[in-house]
Amino acid sequence: MSAPLNRLKHRLAAGDTLYGCWLGMADPYAAEMAASCGFDWLLIDGEHAPNDLRSSLAQLAVIEPSPSLPIVRLRDDNPARIKQMLDAGAQSLLIPMIESAEQARRAVAATRYPPEGIRGVGSSLARASRFSALPDYLLTANEQICLILQVESRAGLAALDDILALPGVDCVFIGPADLAADMGHLGDASHPEVRAAIMDAIRRIAASGKAAGVLSTEDPFLAECMRAGARFVGVGIDVLAYVGALRARARQFVGG
Repeated sequence: MSAPLNRLKHRLAAGDTLYGCWLGMADPYAAEMAASCGFDWLLIDGEHAPNDLRSSLAQLAVIEPSPSLPIVRLRDDNPARIKQMLDAGAQSLLIPMIESAEQARRAVAATRYPPEGIRGVGSSLARASRFSALPDYLLTANEQICLILQVESRAGLAALDDILALPGVDCVFIGPADLAADMGHLGDASHPEVRAAIMDAIRRIAASGKAAGVLSTEDPFLAECMRAGARFVGVGIDVLAYVGALRARARQFVGG
């Protein structure tokens, strides 16, 4: 038996537009609720949410039986953490703060077994191989990895064409908030200069044949991104949806 088919990778390669939600609650019960909502994908955030390897693994386990496809965003491009998350069963990773083709190349290598990469071999005790129940896992794992690289700085945008030329990169995701900060517009991702840079980047990614990604809760901005070519589209954040609903309810009855 081979590594499981990565439906996210194959749907992006087929040109589908996929809509998803960011998970920052760091809790498998909340992730299971999100998995019942009908999103194409759900991203477990290990960069800005309080997730670790075990909490991410627990959320992977409850999302996998659902129609929603799980992704894990790591906190950085550390090869050891990439290796652990892949062994835990994640097949789709988002790596933040990519700023050069060489850094992107290292990230690709960290997700692949030799000779294509440097991923360490420990599949016999890994959840990824169903604990050795998949005898062909080592020979088939590489082709089922979906790698999403996050570009969110001026340096990353300057290196974008070189990053897009690399095999093994399935999607490049533009991070509006950090890009705005790096461009001198902290907290103002809607600044015209920032928006223009985002749209230009999305068009360049789409033209390369790779999937372009973005996250926003502003529908007009998302529509503009999709017109530019975005196909990996984050449309919600569980934390904001939760506190937004509760705050609205509180205002209705408390101090109204």
